[in-house]
Amino acid sequence: MDDALRTSSIVKPFIGMVTVSFSDAIIASSKDAKVLCIPGKDEVFFLPFEDIYFDFVTLTRETRPAGSGSAAYWRVNAVGEAADNFMWSYEAADMSERHAAFDPAKARIEAVPA
Repeated sequence: MDDALRTSSIVKPFIGMVTVSFSDAIIASSKDAKVLCIPGKDEVFFLPFEDIYFDFVTLTRETRPAGSGSAAYWRVNAVGEAADNFMWSYEAADMSERHAAFDPAKARIEAVPA
C-alpha cells in the first residue's frame, strides 16, 4: 500500500453484525468485525478468526510481500461448491493479526448496523 493510501485509510470497529456466506453456508458471523475505509473504494470487512467456521476453508498459500508483513489465502468449499482466494488475512500493517477479509465477488457479505 503506498504512503498516500495508507494515511487516508481508516480501520475502525463495525458496530453491528457482519455475516459472510458462500453457496447456502454461513462461513463467518461476527459482532466484532472491523471495517477498512479507503476514500473512493468499497469498505472491506475483517472478521476475527474466532468467528470464522474453518471447517469450510482451507489455507492454500502464504506470501511475504516486500515491506508489508505476510499474507495468507484460503479456499472455500461448501454445499458442493468451491472457490479459490475466497478469504485472506495480513499479519502486519494496521489490522489485527487474527482477522480475515473475504472476496466480495465470491462471498455474500451482509453488514447490518446495530
